[in-house]
Amino acid sequence: MLTLTALGRQLPVAPGQSLLEAARAAGLRLRSSCRNGTCRACLCRVTAGQDHLRYRVDWPGLSPEERAEGGWTLPCVALADGDVAIDAALDPR
Repeated sequence: MLTLTALGRQLPVAPGQSLLEAARAAGLRLRSSCRNGTCRACLCRVTAGQDHLRYRVDWPGLSPEERAEGGWTLPCVALADGDVAIDAALDPR
């Protein structure tokens, strides 16, 4: 289950589906651009479930400081194997 903290919404996430894809399947457009983890347009805070995140790419576009600090993710390449909550922004377009 994906919780979008700022929106108060809970969404199902299918196996192999990114957090961004899960939001789009529910009719929500989160901020994004490249969809491959390099542009950082979708960068957001993880508010719960950091240990349940896996990534489609070996080295998503998080800085060394963000990796060390923890609590950040790129929903375009993040996969959840458990409940996760993020504080993501909607795309204003």
